[in-house]
Amino acid sequence: MIEIRHETEVIMPIKIPRELPAYDALSKERVFVMTADRAEKQDIRPLRVGIVNLMPTTIDTEIQLLRLLGNSPLQVDITFLRMGSHTSKNAPPGHLERFYISAKDIIAMKVRFDGLIITGAPVETLPFEEVDYWDELTAVIDYSQKNVFSSLHICWGAQAGLYHLYGIGKYALEKKLSGVFPHTINDHNNMLFRGFDDEFFAPQSRYTASFRDAAAKEPRLTIQSETDEAGVFIITAREGREIYVSGHLEYDPLTLDKEYRRDISKGLPIEMPKNYYPDNDPSKTPVVRWRAHANLFFDNWLNYVYQETPYNLEDLD
Repeated sequence: MIEIRHETEVIMPIKIPRELPAYDALSKERVFVMTADRAEKQDIRPLRVGIVNLMPTTIDTEIQLLRLLGNSPLQVDITFLRMGSHTSKNAPPGHLERFYISAKDIIAMKVRFDGLIITGAPVETLPFEEVDYWDELTAVIDYSQKNVFSSLHICWGAQAGLYHLYGIGKYALEKKLSGVFPHTINDHNNMLFRGFDDEFFAPQSRYTASFRDAAAKEPRLTIQSETDEAGVFIITAREGREIYVSGHLEYDPLTLDKEYRRDISKGLPIEMPKNYYPDNDPSKTPVVRWRAHANLFFDNWLNYVYQETPYNLEDLD
């Protein structure tokens, strides 16, 4: 990616085009920045992270993920990938064509990444094979096996990866799981949970879930975090190189609120997000209880990728 300087002569550790809407939003939040001179003197190569953004809230999701990836002194080159076989109805006109690269082109050019993020998508009630970009997405997942050091799958992206690579199916919940739930950790020595408390909160927002028993019986998978109320939260494979997260640590304070009010306006039989509004009163501002662990999780993932990825990505196996 081209390194673009801000008017104040600083650059963000996450390298993104100056024109991307997320740039100004994150600069105003004072997401970690460093001077151009300091960046040029660092004797490291930037981490390459690809993001397959399938969420309907295109720009919001960009900001959410970049905010977390930018909370690190590591320099990270960001490449956004799009599904060429799908026409987005929610992204601003021309946004994907301007800032995203076709996944097919990435594969054709044999671009390699230190990390790859595959987001959730509003298609979870459909059978996987009926999603119009399923073949293209599975091609990306297959490509990542040899050309990406570590992949991070979120919500439906996690269900898709578990199904395609391990045959772990999903089932419909009786009602939408929405809210902020406490989760526990099965292995405190796992690098993803360095600095975590024994119990931590994370947002969930989904209509389906992957089968826990099937995941537990698959020897290549390890259930790392779960909760009785919300089910399995994090599963890993290939010694942590594949990470499957059922929830949304990246969510903003009001994301669940926006989803709740959107569903109400559509007349859907939706319940209030649990453990979210003070006194269960939607007129009150939600209290954020997951921000610290969200930052820890993404920092831990980036640090793991930085420490373990070969300096030369051509040496990936």
